[in-house]
Amino acid sequence: MNYTFINYPKCSTCQKAKKFLDKHELQYAERNIVTDTPTYDELKSIIELSNLPINKFFNTSGLLYRSMNLKEELKNCSDDEKIKLLSSNGMLIKRPILVSKDTVLVGFKEELWKTLK
Repeated sequence: MNYTFINYPKCSTCQKAKKFLDKHELQYAERNIVTDTPTYDELKSIIELSNLPINKFFNTSGLLYRSMNLKEELKNCSDDEKIKLLSSNGMLIKRPILVSKDTVLVGFKEELWKTLK
């Protein structure tokens, strides 16, 4: 199975995830979340496929998230507004994201990634 590995190369968690993919010989296309930020439509379909709440896609530990006070701001946003916000800046998106035609994994939890084929 081929995956799209959406990541920020300088992120240590993303680096661990990439090593995991390489070690397990999983085929993937790499995509930089900052220089090639997923579009609104891409994010919408990724979120739908994941069956996760939109808020799980926010990088809540990121400086930008905190400086924008999004913890409070998001309480008053529609799903549409949240996706638009995510697509506006890759640093707002939790990473890495691993996507295939039927799988979406957000963040790197090795025990979960071990279920990949």
